[in-house]
Amino acid sequence: MLRATGLSMLAILAGAYLLAVAPGSVRIGAIGAVGFAGGMVAALLATLRGDRWGRRRVLVATALLAAGGTLLLAIAAEPWLLALGAFAGMFNAMGKDRGAALLLEGAALPAIVDDRQRTSAFARYHVAQDAGHAVGAGAAALPSLLQSGLGELTALRWGIAAAALLLGASALAYAALSRAVDAPATIARPMSPAGRRVVVRIASLFLLDAVGGGFLTTSWLSVFFLERFGASLGAVSALFVGARVLNAGSHLAAAWLAARIGLVNTMVFAHIPSSLLLLTVAIAPNFGVAAVLFLVREGLVEMDVPTRQSYLMAVVAPEERTRASGITSLVRLGGWAVGQGAAGVVAQAGLGVSLALGAGMKIAYDVLLFRAFRARKPPEEM
Repeated sequence: MLRATGLSMLAILAGAYLLAVAPGSVRIGAIGAVGFAGGMVAALLATLRGDRWGRRRVLVATALLAAGGTLLLAIAAEPWLLALGAFAGMFNAMGKDRGAALLLEGAALPAIVDDRQRTSAFARYHVAQDAGHAVGAGAAALPSLLQSGLGELTALRWGIAAAALLLGASALAYAALSRAVDAPATIARPMSPAGRRVVVRIASLFLLDAVGGGFLTTSWLSVFFLERFGASLGAVSALFVGARVLNAGSHLAAAWLAARIGLVNTMVFAHIPSSLLLLTVAIAPNFGVAAVLFLVREGLVEMDVPTRQSYLMAVVAPEERTRASGITSLVRLGGWAVGQGAAGVVAQAGLGVSLALGAGMKIAYDVLLFRAFRARKPPEEM
């Protein structure tokens, strides 16, 4: 929750901050892509060495790195220093909790619940994250309250420094965890051919979804509302608070729905309408209409998150979970990096075009996912 609060606050403030210190959509997109690249390196190390080094140690290390890099982002002025801070801090412009910490936690969680509890456990886990996302979105309004005395840029810097403090504080919580979160030493065997086939197929689809998601990061959406409608930072912050609250509710709804219609059906039939709603946001006539459509979309868009994680952990062997989680997380991070960088170029034709392109990719992902996995059931559905 601490980590999610800091990430949410940072992603919203980064849009306005980078517009001030590194203007230009291509430059902003490049810095975001470098941040995703840093996240990919951390995720790769966690995948290859996380179980051997100990999940708890890796979680503490990534929290401290995220804090240090974000602090550099707050004090830097030169583009190369901003990029360095984004890389070291694993800057996540999505505004959602993604990366090395998430993959390690996701691999550990199924080991402490049975198959029928697994999706509900992931749902509750993401509710806690979304509570942090909501608090962080609300805290992102604080610089707008301070800018009259400090100036806009200084207030934004202090806001990003506060996000760094929250990310660092999560290291204290990790250090206090029981050693039960660490993986058993037997997980060094190669992945089975059946496991590899599943991971390759699902990772290929996740790549398409992630590239589309790179066009739809919180930072880009924040810039879209600021520039297209002239909305204030406070109004955008309040909008994302509402979005995160709806995200949290959607996770619980996803667990309830999956128990009735299945994981794959829940992933697809909730996700497609959310992408269609985003297309309407891109052509909305004013901020009020766009905000309502966006909030309805946020009530649906996260329903595939706990179901997707639960499904992946169900269809691979227990000893393959860290690597399956790691590989798919790396693919998603790479896709987001590509999408974020491409979005900076596409956005020159209009931010609405960028949003529409991202939504179209996500719809294609849902259709292909349904065709590929509708017949493969997790244990609790067989």
